[in-house]
Amino acid sequence: MSVTANNHLWRVLAVSFAIFFAYATVLIKLGNHWWTDENYSHGLLIPLIIGYILWSQRERLTKQPLQPSYFWGTALVVCGLLGLWAGTAGAELYIQRISFVVVLAGTVIYFWGFRFIRIAAVSFGLLLLAIPIPAIIFNKIAFPLQIFASKCAVWSMRALDIPVLRQGNIIELVPLGGGEIKKLEVVEACSGIRSLMTLATLAVVFAFFTHPRDTDDPDNPTGDRLRWLKSYGFWRSTVLVLSAVPIAIITNAGRVSGTGVLAHYYGTQVADGFFHTFSGWVIYIVAFVMLFAVGWLLDRFKPAARRTTPEGSLSGTAATSAVVAGTGDVVTAEGTD
Repeated sequence: MSVTANNHLWRVLAVSFAIFFAYATVLIKLGNHWWTDENYSHGLLIPLIIGYILWSQRERLTKQPLQPSYFWGTALVVCGLLGLWAGTAGAELYIQRISFVVVLAGTVIYFWGFRFIRIAAVSFGLLLLAIPIPAIIFNKIAFPLQIFASKCAVWSMRALDIPVLRQGNIIELVPLGGGEIKKLEVVEACSGIRSLMTLATLAVVFAFFTHPRDTDDPDNPTGDRLRWLKSYGFWRSTVLVLSAVPIAIITNAGRVSGTGVLAHYYGTQVADGFFHTFSGWVIYIVAFVMLFAVGWLLDRFKPAARRTTPEGSLSGTAATSAVVAGTGDVVTAEGTD
């Protein structure tokens, strides 16, 4: 058995080396993108986070029975390599990077099976979130966010009786004590898409490490394949990740609104320099606190756990009572989980 295990390990190492060799250029460009693009700078931490998550799950992974799926694994690897070829021919980096994730998933399924994919789903999700989306899609998302933040800023300033005019993503105002009209532009960096990308990744990590594993049974001994859809942990994680979107948009709109109000009283220079950087960090902290609050509320109002044994009998109580049919007597059976 040790010889078989060693041969299996060498096969895994050989295939892994071949994958990273084929994607060396793609991965180098991806790392450079993380380093130079502030919208995806959180990607630099993703490999470390994924490594820690897999390490924290090492006992669970080692206990899983090997159920390799050669057909589906090979099919995914072939699809991924075709994606690499198509992305290279069309000079589309996004397709090349997505194909890398597909090939990784196919390799895992080929050697270990779908159960390992389910366990490592969070790691694959984080890797997908770290891949920069195409510029055409990025701009389609960023510009509406710029307009929304501009409208929120104008609404807040008018609520405080501050004269202001908006033209697209340009805000025109007169600083207090000044007679010259100043313009504030809500640029792409202030659209909130950066905080949206980062907060979505943070929400996935937060949901994973606070997942109530005592209410779920990942090994699913009853054989119900859709049991995870009924679990509180799954819906809690889903709500946490989805809540990152409105939280990021609202907090960024508040930041732009605050900048506009301060620009009226202290001049447009507050929109640059130290205040701009400091307010960005404050918004991240506020957003995370709001995300934590969502998790706290979900845990506070979560439904009571009701676990059943494979035979359908209730468990988890110190005593269970049953009425004997035809007699009306109550029989109490002592027991524990």
